[in-house]
Amino acid sequence: MPDLDPHKQVTAVVHGYVQGVSFRYYTHRTANRLGLTGWVANQRDRTVKVVAEGDEAALHQLVAFLHEGSPAASVQRVDVKWADATGEFSRFSVKYMG
Repeated sequence: MPDLDPHKQVTAVVHGYVQGVSFRYYTHRTANRLGLTGWVANQRDRTVKVVAEGDEAALHQLVAFLHEGSPAASVQRVDVKWADATGEFSRFSVKYMG
């Protein structure tokens, strides 16, 4: 029987009006509700980057949320890359640029 690991990693870069509109807060809340680990951070190019790990179905729900964003956001596009989970995260956090 094949070893089916339902845990995956998704890296998403969200483009549009996504900074200064509570995007990280809503992403953090959604990821926690879905039981995911990883992080969300504003990027210097005005995008928001998300790295999340967990159940593949939950990750698909997170990606669907990222296309909508927070109530004040205006998402233009979401670039998504899938990979195998690394297990490097113990929780989902908000990262801040230094």
